[in-house]
Amino acid sequence: MVAACLGLSLAGGTARRVMPAAAAVLVPLGLSLLVLHGLFFPEGRTVLAEWGPSRVTAEGLEFAGQRILQLAAVVMALLLFSFSVDVPDLVAALSARGVQGRFAFVLASTLTLLPAIAARAQRIRQAQESRGLVVTRSLVSRAGAFRLQAVPLVLSLIEDAGTRAAALEARGLSSTGPLTSYREVPDSSLQRTARAVLVLLAVAAVVLRLVQAGSGG
Repeated sequence: MVAACLGLSLAGGTARRVMPAAAAVLVPLGLSLLVLHGLFFPEGRTVLAEWGPSRVTAEGLEFAGQRILQLAAVVMALLLFSFSVDVPDLVAALSARGVQGRFAFVLASTLTLLPAIAARAQRIRQAQESRGLVVTRSLVSRAGAFRLQAVPLVLSLIEDAGTRAAALEARGLSSTGPLTSYREVPDSSLQRTARAVLVLLAVAAVVLRLVQAGSGG
């Protein structure tokens, strides 16, 4: 799964965005898993090194490696989706298939919320720095700057939420009747077949894992 996500990100031109984001998430979590399970794995029997109560065991390292790979597969898949999907096309496709407009908008907002907040915070910081705010490397200076930036950021997000709610209400997003869209999202037979195959493979993988767990127990 990790290799497939990496290949798709390279083919889609999103690797420069996916890889740094994945590293920012996986590196600290992977190190914490290695420390926790590599040194303090209670079921470990093959001791590779020992320092007082801490023991590096082969079983602990194997368990930590499996959890890291599973976590990497989930993180890479989510990042690849979030950096590759076209949000307007996603909303139009969900609405065309009968998904309620509010749910489609909430799903699309989760993909654009963090980048929008980061861009808004950067604009606020640049505006304050142009008015004479000086932020040094000290912790006190950064904490003071964060306090000054947090208040306008939260207020602007609240105001933006009200503006978006009014705009969505004017466009009939909460209407219970059929909705139309000017945006047509192409859906070829190859894409439909690929989705069906992927769903079947996912179900087969879950069933196989349950069978293996049952036979092992």
